Amino acid sequence: MAISGMYGGDLVMMQEAQIRLAIFTWLEDQSMLFDDILPWSLLQHGFSYRGQQISLVGQQGIWKPRVFKSIPLSIRTSPKGPYNDGLTDDGLLHYKYRGTDPNHWENAGLRQAGVEGVPLVYFHALSPGKYVVAWPVFIIGEDRANLAFTVAVDDKQHIQSDQLVSEEADVHRRRYITASFRVRLHQKVFRTRVLEAYRSQCAFCQLRHAELLDAAHIIPDSDPEGEPIVSNGLSLCKIHHAAYDRHFIGVSPDYQIIVRDDLLHEIDGPMLRHGIQEIHNKRLILPKKQVEKPNRDRLALRFEQFRKAM
Repeated sequence: MAISGMYGGDLVMMQEAQIRLAIFTWLEDQSMLFDDILPWSLLQHGFSYRGQQISLVGQQGIWKPRVFKSIPLSIRTSPKGPYNDGLTDDGLLHYKYRGTDPNHWENAGLRQAGVEGVPLVYFHALSPGKYVVAWPVFIIGEDRANLAFTVAVDDKQHIQSDQLVSEEADVHRRRYITASFRVRLHQKVFRTRVLEAYRSQCAFCQLRHAELLDAAHIIPDSDPEGEPIVSNGLSLCKIHHAAYDRHFIGVSPDYQIIVRDDLLHEIDGPMLRHGIQEIHNKRLILPKKQVEKPNRDRLALRFEQFRKAM
């Protein structure tokens, strides 16, 4: 349902709809600025709408700014929260009630959002103070036995669309978009945790600009052993990530960096000399926590592939 028409003649609700649209536009800009990972301080401070400061999050996971009458603006997961938010069996999002009372005003507000087709914002915590955002999301079901709502991500063109679409088409589209969001979410979670473990530096060259760093998989995520866990990752700058993926550089199970033999004898510019050749036989920069260090068995498998490619 179109956000511009879902509130009928209620002037207050129409104003809320306009604020939601302004928030969605603001989130688009901030997501580009912060590379999709938004800090808590930014969200809590919010943005100014016609001279009024509107916070996008609060201490409660279900957040309704004061300017809104009854329907919340956003829902949020916490990295160490008390609720088991996750995925439903059919691949949608599972969001737990506030407490156990279905009629608590926050739960009632989400229920109303579902009935009226009001779009919300979903903030998923990657780590303390860092969030990936999705909008619009819709409450499309409720499981009272398990004290939870079912949430689907939709695409932005359906916030205001007046186009008539069958309910079945809505379901298929939203499942596909939600699945795509889950993939993006897993990638962001993996990157955030790997970079934090390596203190935001390249494990080969110590470059410390996070914008130029990737979370490289030791065993690719397409492989059954390629789990998105820190011990299957390396924090690498984009040049070294590409070199590692293409077997220009390998890492032995004892954390030694090995450059392919033909590259060691090649003559080229300073990038090859300083960026590739000079890291040969150096030790990998490692996380401080033992559990986050690269798994030696995975390194051995990947190093064997590197040796075959030499």
